[in-house]
Amino acid sequence: MLKLGIIGTNWITQQFIDAAKASGEWALTSVYSRRLDRADEFAGQNGVSETFDDLDKFFSNGHFDAVYIASPNSVHFSQAKLAIEHGKHVIVEKPAVANQAEFEALDELLRAHPGVLYFEAARQVHEENFKLIQAKLRTMDRIQGATLTYMKYSSRYDAVLDGQEPNVFSLKFAGGALQDLGVYLAYDAVAWFGMPDDVAYYPTLGPTKVDDSGVAILRYPSFNVTLNTGKSSNSYLPSEIYGLKDTIVMDNAAELGQVTYHRADGKTDNLGVAPDKNPMLAEARDFAAVINDPASHAKDYQAWRQLSRNVNKLLFNLRQSAHLYFSDAERDTPAE
Repeated sequence: MLKLGIIGTNWITQQFIDAAKASGEWALTSVYSRRLDRADEFAGQNGVSETFDDLDKFFSNGHFDAVYIASPNSVHFSQAKLAIEHGKHVIVEKPAVANQAEFEALDELLRAHPGVLYFEAARQVHEENFKLIQAKLRTMDRIQGATLTYMKYSSRYDAVLDGQEPNVFSLKFAGGALQDLGVYLAYDAVAWFGMPDDVAYYPTLGPTKVDDSGVAILRYPSFNVTLNTGKSSNSYLPSEIYGLKDTIVMDNAAELGQVTYHRADGKTDNLGVAPDKNPMLAEARDFAAVINDPASHAKDYQAWRQLSRNVNKLLFNLRQSAHLYFSDAERDTPAE
């Protein structure tokens, strides 16, 4: 049984803990929060007693094999760095880091700590319907593009409208729609179609100067892919991948609850399967499998790392195209 430590005590942390327990591979043992009373409360709700409000002590004295990081985007890098230096496996919520420089710095650190594994928690990559779409694409004669949409009104946007600046809507904390819901769409595009030749992002900036919503255009040699994302409104549009006379339709490009293949003869096939009740269950199982037997799962692990690297690069290039910067250093860093 793998021992799990967590950073962050929000709803998504609880969802991962529930998935980890349901997988039968994990046991929560240690909780960190900036506020000890909050760590104690959250730990008590989950039947554990080891809590910390000091990050160094959490990594030095905590009894866990891997840490799940669900903190603001801007501190993913520093917290993952500490974890690796202390020999802890890392599962970090998407986006893995804020920019390419951070990704490469962690890569170098991982090479110096070859026994440590690092995972970006891009949950849909591990789900069956995602893989079924990927397999179906290989059978289609011609791909002519895609329109992928994921827009959901954030529970924190009311605070923005009241003049506040929550972390998820703050440049200081590497927030915004692209760095949140847009990550799911970036994973879809890169995994299904590869890296684009050229990109452009057209954000709609909100009161806090982050992108409340935006449209990205990814240019490939023979088609374009459009990504529609946002956190200030709800969209109920399906997402589509266009063949010649055939089309794959998804109810939602991130949640992938229903997937339908519209054949050239006008008939339809249900490609998807009923998703797990907890959407993080598949990744919890996959991460445990790699940690328990890294040699047998080395190919999968390296594929996920390369996909994470490419998605991070895509997100950075999209932001650069829109002159949307999280720091002054990013202004002087060209897109690749």
